Amino acid sequence: MNERDLDGVTALEASLQAFPWTYGNFADSLTAGHSVWVLRLGGDLIGFSVLMSVIDEAHLLNIGVCQRYQGQGFGARLLRHAMECARLGGATKLFLEVRPSNDKAVELYRHFGFRQIGVRKAYYPAIAGREDGLVFDKELA
Repeated sequence: MNERDLDGVTALEASLQAFPWTYGNFADSLTAGHSVWVLRLGGDLIGFSVLMSVIDEAHLLNIGVCQRYQGQGFGARLLRHAMECARLGGATKLFLEVRPSNDKAVELYRHFGFRQIGVRKAYYPAIAGREDGLVFDKELA
């Protein structure tokens, strides 16, 4: 991901989330030097990921795939790439939070061996107040 991708990534995120990251959130991730990636198919932006690494741990901050391409393995491809980037960067563990209502994402993370280690109460904004965040981790080989 680079600055030229920010408008497209922000629009994709807005199409996926009721409370999306802003242009500024993605720009800040670029400035901070996070591992930020886009996935393109035939030149079209169809996905992205944002990974923050600190010493021997990494945190998947955001990941998304265009709705019409979901269920076709692109989310798995982005997740595998994020795990490999984390591992190559020296991380031995990868963390993430996910909404309990995001069944597809929860299933994907469990498929890849992530385990739930906690709950962050009222972590996410929601239409009717707040929604918990399930905390997952995975040991990286």
